[in-house]
Amino acid sequence: MTDSVDYRGVEKAYDTVADAYADYFPDTSAEHALDMAMVDAFAAAVIAGGEPRILDAGCGSGRLSRYLTGRGLLTEGVDLSPGMIARARKESPELTFSVASLTALPFPDDAFPGVMLWYSIIHTPPAGQDRIFAEAARVLRPGGHLLVGFQHGRGSRDVGEIYRGMGYDVDLERYNYTADEVAARAEAIGLREVARMVRQPRPEERDGQSSVLFQAPA
Repeated sequence: MTDSVDYRGVEKAYDTVADAYADYFPDTSAEHALDMAMVDAFAAAVIAGGEPRILDAGCGSGRLSRYLTGRGLLTEGVDLSPGMIARARKESPELTFSVASLTALPFPDDAFPGVMLWYSIIHTPPAGQDRIFAEAARVLRPGGHLLVGFQHGRGSRDVGEIYRGMGYDVDLERYNYTADEVAARAEAIGLREVARMVRQPRPEERDGQSSVLFQAPA
């Protein structure tokens, strides 16, 4: 499967805003309690499987990696942006972070009992989604769990305007998906839906939020 999406603009945008992003989102306090309930359910499912090791794919500056480490998981993070990875390493030198694309994860098959795509699919248009899910499923062990978080809805938004308003010259588009769309992609490659959460937007949010937990066949 070839990569049909050019991510150079996304990489450049996040390199540009890496420090501002990390300062604004230092931890998980921006997440709603319902969002974190799904993260906790994912962590519990992986721990129950007997090997508490996960890949935070699209880890950004590592805030969820740090949270999950605190929950008892051995966490490794990858992100497309060298700037984000540099900040993640600075904030959490005890953890392992690497620069890598979600479409070409540098790990062997069946490497992780848990994989998390927490708002990692949102800058990929529909044509590129199958590649991301295929890679996540490839590195996921039989019986392992995949958690996907994303803005719920349809269409796309120019989120670069937020950063341009802060003085950064970036272009960044975000794509919304429904929980049904995400579930269909995962189920098409053999994953089973375990649970989903869909909530309405808070006053400060433009869109609703969703997350779906999947399990690979044993």
